Amino acid sequence: MLIDGKWSADWHPFQKSDENGRFVRQASSFRNWITPTGEPGPEGQPGEKAEAGRYHLFVNYICPWAGRTLIARSLKKLEDIVSVSVLEPVLSSEGWRFGTFPGASGPDTETGAQYLHQIYTKADPGYSGRASVPVLWDRKRQTIVNNESADILRIFDKGFESLTGEGPSLRPDALRPEIAALNQLLYEGLNNGVYKAGFAKSQSAYEEAVVDVFATLDALETRLSDGRPYLTGNEIVESDIRLFVTLARFDLAYVDLFKCNLKTIREHVFLSRYLERLYGHPAFGGSVHPDHIKAGYYSIKALNPGGLVPMGPLHPFGQTAVPHTSRLDRSAA
Repeated sequence: MLIDGKWSADWHPFQKSDENGRFVRQASSFRNWITPTGEPGPEGQPGEKAEAGRYHLFVNYICPWAGRTLIARSLKKLEDIVSVSVLEPVLSSEGWRFGTFPGASGPDTETGAQYLHQIYTKADPGYSGRASVPVLWDRKRQTIVNNESADILRIFDKGFESLTGEGPSLRPDALRPEIAALNQLLYEGLNNGVYKAGFAKSQSAYEEAVVDVFATLDALETRLSDGRPYLTGNEIVESDIRLFVTLARFDLAYVDLFKCNLKTIREHVFLSRYLERLYGHPAFGGSVHPDHIKAGYYSIKALNPGGLVPMGPLHPFGQTAVPHTSRLDRSAA
């Protein structure tokens, strides 16, 4: 991590733990907003004006939080307005790195950085903390606008409508209370819950987290059992993005590496159908690269010292071939 703008030690996955060994996630540091005219954000956050070509998104395909922003960028038709760079999935001793792993974007042409942490110190030379994705970068001001995925989802939903025209909102007014409740359930029990299991430092903390993960999955399975296509009904909303990114990585990484192994997603009838339905949508399926996801998670030395990457599964909900070329396919060719 960075301390006062200097890289201090090899990257490690553990952030903070409480007195019982429970994983505690670091808060995001850059929380400005993008609005049609540069007015403040919804909670008074400093605002920057929406402009085509001004903003750039740094992501990788392993990270579910970054995956959220890629899906929203596609759903809100921002591909020609907000450009994107994909970092390598394999963690280096200095964290996320720009490089030539198949499917990554290669060297950074935005700032000349070799590692993501150099983007952070360009924005704030005295920055202390972890250098995480996603990062929403302002080319004009040469700084980070926001590095909180939940904020970027909302920015992409409304911030650029003056350029794209109004489209279906990911947070319709009539559904906001329901979406807020779902988001809280998803974050506590599943999105962050799998990390609380994987990075627990005590048996009790691990068991507590795993019980919560599968209780949340059971509640979602019941919710979808009435035949609804998406979480709130017939339309895709923000909560569907938040759920999809964790489901898509569950059988690929969390079952084994994070020891969330009471049951696979494939064994949940309605959740597996829901995952397959969303995976068939280009905005969702296009964000999932199983070779990046497995290479990235299994490069975490604290959890997998040998660095061996399992051959399967090849697909978020089974062993079937996927439309995205895998590393195995490329090496065989």
